[in-house]
Formats: sequence, C-alpha cells, structure tokens
Amino acid sequence: MRASLKTVLPAVAMTAVSMALTLAVVMLWLGPVMPWLVALVVGLGIDGGWLATLAYERRLAAQGDHSDLVTRVGWAFGLVATGVLIAHALTAEESTGAWLAVAWFPIAAKALWLVHSMWERTALTAGALTQIRGIQQSARDEAAVARARLRAQAGTEETRLTAVTEAGARVAQVQAETARTLSEAWSTLEQARGGKGTNRALTSVTMAVTPDDTPGVTPRWELPVWGPTEPVPVPALESGPALTDDALDVLVDEIRHSESPALSYRDMAARFRAAGHSASETRLRAAWKRVA
Repeated sequence: MRASLKTVLPAVAMTAVSMALTLAVVMLWLGPVMPWLVALVVGLGIDGGWLATLAYERRLAAQGDHSDLVTRVGWAFGLVATGVLIAHALTAEESTGAWLAVAWFPIAAKALWLVHSMWERTALTAGALTQIRGIQQSARDEAAVARARLRAQAGTEETRLTAVTEAGARVAQVQAETARTLSEAWSTLEQARGGKGTNRALTSVTMAVTPDDTPGVTPRWELPVWGPTEPVPVPALESGPALTDDALDVLVDEIRHSESPALSYRDMAARFRAAGHSASETRLRAAWKRVA
C-alpha cells in the first residue's frame, strides 16, 4: 500500500491542479460573456467528464479489465482541458508565458495515471519479493563460489604446469650435459684410436689381442667402439663326440690362418662355433695358445 502511494499521490495532485486550472480558465474566459453560473457549469462539465472517465478506468483496472473506449474518452477530456489552457494563454493579454507553462498539466496528469496503472500491473506482494531476493542472492552466492573454484583450479593447474616444466627443463639439461660429456669422451677415444703412438701407449695398459710371438703378425689392440653392434648369429651346436686336443689344434690353426693376416682369437672363436664345432671356452683358449 505504501509503495502504491508513491505513484498515486503525484497523479492525484496533478489531476486536482489540472481540474482547478481548467475551471478557473473557463470562468475567466466565459465569465465576461455569459452568466457565471453557466461558465461554472461548463468548467465543471469538463472536469466532471474527465473525473468520471478516470474513475471508471480505475474501476476497470481494479477488476483486472481494460477498455480502450474509456481510455480514449479520458485522453479526449485531457486534450480538451489542455486546449482550453493553451487558448487562454494565447489570448491573455498578460502572463502568457505563465499560462503556457501550466498548460501541459492535464496531459501530465493522464501520463501519471498511466504510470500508476503500469505499476499496479507489475506490482508483487512482499512474500514474492522476498522469494525473488532470496533466489537472486542464492544465484549470486553460487556464482561467487563457482568463480572461486575456477580460480583455485586455475592456480593449481598453473602450479602443476610450472613444476612439470621446470622438471622437464632440468631433465633436458642433464641429458644435454651427459650427451656432451659422452661426445667429448668418445671424440677423445677416437682421436686416441687414430693416433700415431696409440699402440705403444696401449702396450702398457692393455693386453694384446694378437700375441707378440706370432710370426708375420704385428700385435694390435682394440678399443671399445661407440655405437650399436650386431651380434654374430651362432647356429645351434649339434651334439656329437668331443674333439681331441690334436684335432682341436688342427681346426684352430686352419681357421686362424684362413685369412691373412691371421685372425684374432675372437674372430677365430666365432668362426669355429659358426662352423658347428663344439668345445668349451677353456679348451678352445688352450688350443689357441698351443697353436699361437
């Protein structure tokens, strides 16, 4: 009720002022030319018709109804009152601007009643307003919680990605340093392999692959090779009678001298086993020593 007064009181006040101005103007305008009672009836007729249509329009609004005809009649009375005020202002010898300044009051009164009717059609009860405020507050709370959750998840993900990136960078750095160190080491080894004094230097730290007392063969040493190696396929050995020492010596000597220069022990052993012969490593090394 208090909220409705905010819109109805200005409309009532503007209507009352407009009716008073209309009646006064009619009395001033028609008073000199006709009896004042007739002028009063004319003025009250305009105000009464306007008030009657307004009351009927308000009754329909209270019932939830509306009539375009009544609305048009009400606006017509408002325009008549406005026209009377404008005509009086234009014909008045004095205070023309002042009368024109108040000539729009009837139209303003109708506009205020229109605003009040629109407020009534959209007004809600206190309970409904309380529920709406509760729903809006719940929505704001949920939105705030969702924003906080998203910010927390974004911060956590950023921290995780930073940690993973830093760890990956450290791993890449370690791998790069290791690869650089290995490259330098193998480069040094390769230079040592191709050096002029390699054999002389290796005689003091390694065992010769070929013995010194092999006629016509220069002792040589082998350094490890960096890179993938392909294993020599060795066929499965067939079980058979064990070779005697003499027969083993003959085979080892034949295989060893199958190429020139003579094969090393490693190459000889690989070919010995690839040919399908069977002998233990101990017997094979002993035969190699006897033959060499």
